[in-house]
Amino acid sequence: MKSSLSLWQFAGFVFTSLFGTLFHFLYEWTKSVAFAPFCAVNESTWEHMKIIFFPMLIFAVIEYFVWGKNEPCFWWIKCIGIVIGTLLVPILFYTYNGAFGKSPDFVNVLIFFISAGLAYWIETWLFKADVLLYKASFIAVLILSIWGVAFVYFTFAPLTLPIFQDPVTLRYGLK
Repeated sequence: MKSSLSLWQFAGFVFTSLFGTLFHFLYEWTKSVAFAPFCAVNESTWEHMKIIFFPMLIFAVIEYFVWGKNEPCFWWIKCIGIVIGTLLVPILFYTYNGAFGKSPDFVNVLIFFISAGLAYWIETWLFKADVLLYKASFIAVLILSIWGVAFVYFTFAPLTLPIFQDPVTLRYGLK
């Protein structure tokens, strides 16, 4: 497995990039509430975190059934990667905006790809380094499940915090 790991991780980056991009526009194109839990419903930072979280999670499930069952720390490594990738979106976005002012759209797109790329790179390193000892996968799966539920919940009932506010419409959650 270790020999094809880099190929799987690259495939994950491509999958996340393609589906994250699709998830950015799918709700806007369809206006279907069925897509709202998993796709961006506005331009808020929270919604941009969601479009990296769900594609990475979906690909992790695919990987698990193809080869991950044989890796005792699979879900911990995936949890770490998904959390890092998701958190890098607001970290990079707010750091850039704090340092340089409003970011142009190409920088926002670049932030998405950098976040996904770094997440998969860290996962690859963790798999190859074999440094994790904690194998209670149910806790990692629980963390990912709680975060997934939070993304869905706060799409429909966002808090009135800047991370949930659409900078274009100044609204929160669904339009």
